[in-house]
Amino acid sequence: MAEHIISLQGVTKEFDTKNGKVVALRDINLNIDKGDSYGIIGLSGAGKSTLVRTINLLEEPTEGKVLFDGNVLTGLKSKALNIHRRKISMIFQQFNLLMQRDAIGNICFPMEIAGVPKAQAIAKAKELLKVVDLEDRAHSYPSQLSGGQKQRVAIARALASDPEVILCDEATSALDPKTTRSILKLLRQINEERGITLVVITHEMEVIKQLCNKVAVIENGEIVERGDVQEIFARPKTKAARKLFFPDGETSEKPVGRTSTKNRIRLVFNEQNAYKPIIARMIMELNAPVNFLYANLDVLGDQQKGQMVICLSEDKATAEKQKAFLAREGVEFIELDDEMEEVTE
Repeated sequence: MAEHIISLQGVTKEFDTKNGKVVALRDINLNIDKGDSYGIIGLSGAGKSTLVRTINLLEEPTEGKVLFDGNVLTGLKSKALNIHRRKISMIFQQFNLLMQRDAIGNICFPMEIAGVPKAQAIAKAKELLKVVDLEDRAHSYPSQLSGGQKQRVAIARALASDPEVILCDEATSALDPKTTRSILKLLRQINEERGITLVVITHEMEVIKQLCNKVAVIENGEIVERGDVQEIFARPKTKAARKLFFPDGETSEKPVGRTSTKNRIRLVFNEQNAYKPIIARMIMELNAPVNFLYANLDVLGDQQKGQMVICLSEDKATAEKQKAFLAREGVEFIELDDEMEEVTE
């Protein structure tokens, strides 16, 4: 059994406001194993940023325990807590670089705080610049760097303390799509080659698909679904997960809801059947057309997954034959009619 490096047990977080108490997190129970790239995804205001800040106790839970590598962090004095925090680095959406320091100075900063000799810190910072492919920008200041370069410096700084865990709080939200892909590739490389556990906070499903092996869906301060990314992509059980995993996120189901055609289903194809003409053969074999509403080929980690939303025959008997055909071909599907009516009311 894999060892939990992070464990949240019954974590609740309340904030006092002028309008009374606000519950940001409610009874969170979450285990993250060593080596995971664990995504925590939710819409704006779901509580995901508060959740990540409880992991390193930047936010003290109102109730519950936070464990890191088997040690209870909640309740520790500052000195003891800081010893554990050195093994947990953080990457932020807005980079949080020191503007008066160049790239190598920013990377050296956490080592200076830890008392690493200057020459040793500079040597290590130069090695980390190689890791993030910024050797030629060692003496560039943040104002001279692009957004992607700033985030690479921030990643190198996060690596400077030899962390066991890196928390990524919307680390690519301020970047364009091309730069986002390069940063996600770098983070995935760090996770795979160095064995560093990543905890990835995001509202973007593409980040989860490209980077994470596990995911938890948070809504209104509660974890509503969790598991392997592949499994939840294929069979999302909750309305919140379906909003995130279906095409175009929250609004994906609305175009589907405008048609009066019944028997709508979402198909998921794996690498074995994604390129086979299964739908074409079904149409010819059963002599029954289908209505195509959406189709896309996704990459989840290093695996390809196809998804498609179609309308089967309005004739109940024919629709059942179509479903049986898909099941024989190993195509997973979810029937959407009831869910669409619920979502588009």
